[in-house]
Amino acid sequence: MPKQVIHTPNAPNPVGPYNQAMVAGNTMYVAGQGPIDPKTGKVVIGTIEEQATLTFENIKAILEAGGFSLRDVVKVTAYLTDLGDFAKYNEIYKRYFTEPYPARATVGCQLLMHTFIEVDCIAVRDNVQ
Repeated sequence: MPKQVIHTPNAPNPVGPYNQAMVAGNTMYVAGQGPIDPKTGKVVIGTIEEQATLTFENIKAILEAGGFSLRDVVKVTAYLTDLGDFAKYNEIYKRYFTEPYPARATVGCQLLMHTFIEVDCIAVRDNVQ
């Protein structure tokens, strides 16, 4: 099957040479998303909880634009500027994902634009449309 570019105005436009997501067969690869307001294109400066919530809302919008849902996510990678925020991040994560939880990795790193979090994911759906 050919690759399909996913783009929705309900998530931030890419800030570089990449797409919000790509679908290949029954798998969607969502590019790293952060706490950027899709309406303004600006980073929402706030708490880790506020930034994580917006990040997951952006991911949810991208998944839905491609015919996927959060239930289809099989792998999540989160990048946190402060691993001391892990417990707060984890509480927000549990609002978006339920058992059986996706496989997951969390990495401490330095992020651009004063963000505390970036998340990418892979989703697989059972039936290719």
